Amino acid sequence: MSEFRLTQISDTHLGRRFAGLIANFHRVSEHIDADRPDLVINTGDVSFDGPTSRDDVEFAKGLHAALPVDCRYLPGNHDIGDNPTALGPAPKPPIAEVHRQQFRDIIGEDHWSFEAAGWRFIGLNSLVMNSGLAFEAAQFDWLASDISRVNGKPVALFLHKPVFLNLPDDPELPETSIRYVPQPARARLIEMFATADLRLIASGHVHQRRDFTFGHTRHIWAPSAGFKIHDGRQDRIAIKETGLVEYRFRPDSFEVRHVRAAGQVDIDIEEILPLMDPH
Repeated sequence: MSEFRLTQISDTHLGRRFAGLIANFHRVSEHIDADRPDLVINTGDVSFDGPTSRDDVEFAKGLHAALPVDCRYLPGNHDIGDNPTALGPAPKPPIAEVHRQQFRDIIGEDHWSFEAAGWRFIGLNSLVMNSGLAFEAAQFDWLASDISRVNGKPVALFLHKPVFLNLPDDPELPETSIRYVPQPARARLIEMFATADLRLIASGHVHQRRDFTFGHTRHIWAPSAGFKIHDGRQDRIAIKETGLVEYRFRPDSFEVRHVRAAGQVDIDIEEILPLMDPH
């Protein structure tokens, strides 16, 4: 395969009670149907509230299953719970193995790797990092083994949370620590990729569209496919809008296209809040 076309969506936050988010997902689905990439990756928060509503997870998977192309998934904090950080408040809810297993049972694998167009693609569960769960160590062991088999190929890494804001050693702050891969797991992750040709890190979670390069690695933050968070609730780092990201990978190069689906609406979080209780 000389070219591999991949579409990243993120933070779909799907549940039966969110008509606006469902409508935005349908617009994204129509865009994907017209474009027909080789693969769709949802980088997390597939469902709105997986830890308290199994139905949200089942409903979200049903909508994705109707897409006309293959999908891979990674869990977000709304799917399996959040990871603890050194400075931030206790996560609500905290990540739990039972919720990770629920994601795997309904949605699919929560970490994976494959090769296409001369690239190695790796997807990681970023919520388990710093959790102390048995799977945290197991995933790092799996990753070390996978990196050892890259054999010089360029690597594209996908995960829910951005690894950092601007610099690998950015200090953790209480008010923003839940946005990024927490320390000390972050430092371990970065060190593990030091021997690999890591060209791309693609994430979601922040509900802001961002594109920057640090060293020889391009960092793409996909916006939410569902809704945005206004400046009164969240500081502005980049572009606040709904949308998706399209990639074209060729041996030793890739292109990024930042797009919005026709008819996709910038729903504000304030429209979502009254509908949040699934019970």
